[in-house]
Amino acid sequence: MNIPNDPAILLSYINTKLRDEYPSLDELCRSLDLSADDIAAKLAGIGYSYNKERNCFA
Repeated sequence: MNIPNDPAILLSYINTKLRDEYPSLDELCRSLDLSADDIAAKLAGIGYSYNKERNCFA
């Protein structure tokens, strides 16, 4: 699965998927064959971390 490389666009993409389609980051990653650690690291680079209770990067 190709996902956006730009961290700001990736943030929007992932948060939209989490809001509209997936109940957790783990489920999103399993479904799309992505690494949660890679996504979290890329978004941490722009100051965002995954909030499990809110199911989004904030």
